Amino acid sequence: MSLLQRPRRNRKNDAIRSMVRESSVTPHDLIAPLFVREGKNERTPILSMPGHARLSIDQLVTEARELYALGVQCVALFPAIEAAKKTSDAREAWNPDNLNLRAIKEIKNALPAMHILGDIALDPYSSDGHDGLVDPKTGEILNDATLEALARQSIASAQAGVDILGPSDMMDGRIAHLRRALDGEGYTNVSLMSYTAKYASAFYGPFRDALDSAPKKGDKKTYQMDPANGREALREASLDEAEGADILMVKPGLPYLDVVYRLRQHSALPIAVYNVSGEYAMIKAAAERGWIDGERAMMESLVSFKRAGADIILTYFAKEAAQLLQR
Repeated sequence: MSLLQRPRRNRKNDAIRSMVRESSVTPHDLIAPLFVREGKNERTPILSMPGHARLSIDQLVTEARELYALGVQCVALFPAIEAAKKTSDAREAWNPDNLNLRAIKEIKNALPAMHILGDIALDPYSSDGHDGLVDPKTGEILNDATLEALARQSIASAQAGVDILGPSDMMDGRIAHLRRALDGEGYTNVSLMSYTAKYASAFYGPFRDALDSAPKKGDKKTYQMDPANGREALREASLDEAEGADILMVKPGLPYLDVVYRLRQHSALPIAVYNVSGEYAMIKAAAERGWIDGERAMMESLVSFKRAGADIILTYFAKEAAQLLQR
C-alpha cells in the first residue's frame, strides 16, 4: 500500500517512542502522603492499603529520608489522633504540642530540605468526624465558624515549619480567610494548595480506615462536591484563584481526569491531583490476585494524570514509583 502517513513509524522501537513521548513522570512530580501515630519504633500496617503503615515519628523521619534519597521532595502528613483527644470543637488541631506539629518539627530538624504539605481540616481532631464544626442542635456543618478554627490550625502549622498548607475542608471562603490570617502573622511564604475540587467520593474508604476519621453522623455531601458535576469545579477554581491560592487540586484522581483537564485549560496556576487511597487499593488488590501487572498499572495511572494536565501528583505509590524510575 502507498501510505504517506504511517503513525507506527513513531512507535517502532523504544528509542523513538522515548523521543516522541508527550508525558512523563519523575520523582520530583510526586508528593508522598504519610500517616503518623504516637509511640516509638512503631509501624502499624494499614490492611486496606498494602505497603503502608501508621508510623511513629522516628519511623516517619526514616521514611522521609528514604523518600528524599529517591527524589521525592515533599511529604503530606496525616495524623492518627487518639480518641481521647478528639472534641466537638477540634481544639487539638492547634495545640502546639499535638502529634502532627511534633512530626513536622522532627522532619524539619532531621531533613530541612524536605518540603511538608500540612493538611488543614478538622476531621482528624473532631469527635464528630467532620471537616468543619457541627451545630449540635441541627447537625449543620458551620461554614464561617469553621474558618476561624482553620485559621488557628494554619498558623500553628506555619509556626511548626510547614511549607505548604492544603485546606481540604471545602468550606466557602477559606482560601481568602487563611491567606489573610497567615499574612497577618508574617507567614507570607507559606503556600496554599487548595483542595479546589474535592468530591464526595466512595474512593476514600481506606484513608478513613487509616485515621478512623469517618463522620459519626451524616455524610460530607453538603460541603464536598457532587461527583456528577464538572462545571462547578471551574467556579471553585475561579474563587480559589481570586482568593490567593498558589496551587489548585483535584481529588480523587482517576475518576476525575476530565476535571483535571478542565482546570488545566481554565487556569495558569499549577494543578495537583490526589491519587487517593481507594485507587491505590484497587490496583494493589488486583495485582495481588494476578489479575493485572501492578507496576505497569501504577505507571499508566500516574502518566494519565500528567497527560490530563497535572503538574503535581499526591500518590500512595510515590515511593514505589520513585524506586521503579530510579531502576
